[in-house]
Amino acid sequence: MYKSGLTELEVVLAVARQQSFRAAAVKLEMSTSAVSNAVAGLESRLGARLFHRTTRSVSLTDAGRQFVDQIKPAIKQIQDAMAAVNDQKATPTGTLHINSSLGAALMAFEPIMMEFLRRYPSMTIDIVTEGRMVDIIAEGFDAGLRASSFVPRDMISVPLSHNIPKAVVGSREYFTLHPKPTVIAHLAKHQCIRARLPNGSPSPWEFVQGSKPVQVEVPGQLILDAPLLMLQAVRNDLGLSQLAEWYIADDLVSGRLERVLESYTAPYPGLCLYYSGHRHIPAGLRALIDLIHEVRDAPQGSLSSVEHT
Repeated sequence: MYKSGLTELEVVLAVARQQSFRAAAVKLEMSTSAVSNAVAGLESRLGARLFHRTTRSVSLTDAGRQFVDQIKPAIKQIQDAMAAVNDQKATPTGTLHINSSLGAALMAFEPIMMEFLRRYPSMTIDIVTEGRMVDIIAEGFDAGLRASSFVPRDMISVPLSHNIPKAVVGSREYFTLHPKPTVIAHLAKHQCIRARLPNGSPSPWEFVQGSKPVQVEVPGQLILDAPLLMLQAVRNDLGLSQLAEWYIADDLVSGRLERVLESYTAPYPGLCLYYSGHRHIPAGLRALIDLIHEVRDAPQGSLSSVEHT
């Protein structure tokens, strides 16, 4: 059960942010009925409806929008004050809310997140994975995990890795039916399994030709938002894909997949944890940042070979 001296106000903010009573309940670790009752009780005392409710959507009324805009800064100040008291404890406690792509979460899970939980048993990590970029402040996250090229400029970034090697690959069976491309232009005659960018558009493939970076819009019937799905599609002979070596290392060794266009391949940008420098940094997030520095700077760092997000 979620416990706080500000429960009703925090419930209203969570429902406004999630636009769903059920999603807010999950976020707050409350039952949906408790969330609904908290909002209804506050609305009754205020004498005004804060939300429009239908069977499919929840949205703020004009009064609700004004109320949320006014209480949000005050609630944030109180939460920061409570977090500052918690920071004085010898061991961090509480929950870290992190937004990430699936690939970034997979990469960071074993070397970073598992070690963090072992060191700080009073901490909880809540990771939400999605392909789209979100405003981590507006959505209530403490930090994000993405490729460095996607980190907003107003955020502080903590590098987890250097550039990430990648490769264009196809299955052995696919290449029995289609000639291997030897120059970039040959991709126009192949089925290419493309990734979806956080903005929703298909990602161009990136190469280096001579010393210049080149972006190529490749053809293909399949667009996916997760590298693991792309890997499965390649394994099933559906076409070529451009993937981080982290995903395909075993397949390359076994011969299940074969690499092409190696001399043209450029690496992906490295991975970063990022957070706002204009908010209080909780003790748990500071401990996570310290752990990232420790792992990254180790002589045999665990993050030298990681996947694209």
